[in-house]
Amino acid sequence: MRTALDVNGLSYRYSDGTAALDDLHFQVQESECVGLIGPNGAGKSTLLLHLNGVLPETLARTATLSVFGEPLVEANLRSIRRQVGLLFQDPDDQLFCPTVYEDVAFGPKQLGLDPAEIVPRVLAEVGLVGFESRSPSRMSHGEKRRACLAGVLACDPAILVLDEPSSDLDPRGRRELIALLRRLPITKIIASHDLELVVELCSRVLVLDRGKIVADGPTTEILNDEPLMLAHGLERPHILRHSHPH
Repeated sequence: MRTALDVNGLSYRYSDGTAALDDLHFQVQESECVGLIGPNGAGKSTLLLHLNGVLPETLARTATLSVFGEPLVEANLRSIRRQVGLLFQDPDDQLFCPTVYEDVAFGPKQLGLDPAEIVPRVLAEVGLVGFESRSPSRMSHGEKRRACLAGVLACDPAILVLDEPSSDLDPRGRRELIALLRRLPITKIIASHDLELVVELCSRVLVLDRGKIVADGPTTEILNDEPLMLAHGLERPHILRHSHPH
């Protein structure tokens, strides 16, 4: 199996000098689904923004990160952004066109692909058939999130990076999202406070606290480790309290 993502010594400081990420080392294999958990301010969103070069500081130094063996440097940025699809925490940061169709078609157009072929397929995949001419501003939070996901999937990424994908979703929207993510065969990295979702989707989890990886291993094993969870501002999820670790 190929290594999808190789992070080797990644560090990052905010402009005020605070360390946001401190010498991170980890790999994610192709088709793996990895959860990224930790308290607020642990550096989860900052890490995700590095994975496709949104934070330009990553590009200034020697590559500490590679995607399918391709180092994340300026020259490879276009190709890496094509492979790593990023779903932001707030859908309003990602939707900017007057209609859902135009939004989802935007990425494929940039890549020289035919939107007429791609958009109907991804809208069907995320359950938004019939929303083509809808204005994103008139949609529920869950619908907006699915429209964002459709826009990311339309570019056919090899790795899907999601920041708090279930926040602000009602129970049905959350269930639909979990079912949708489970169907996608691609590599996924999911940062979430929703530990039940992490248990349902991710076979492995990284615990990040104060910019450092403090644990990395099988999801049920780590999330069942109550002392570890409490030490890093987390709680063992209910879903595991009622079942034995498998």
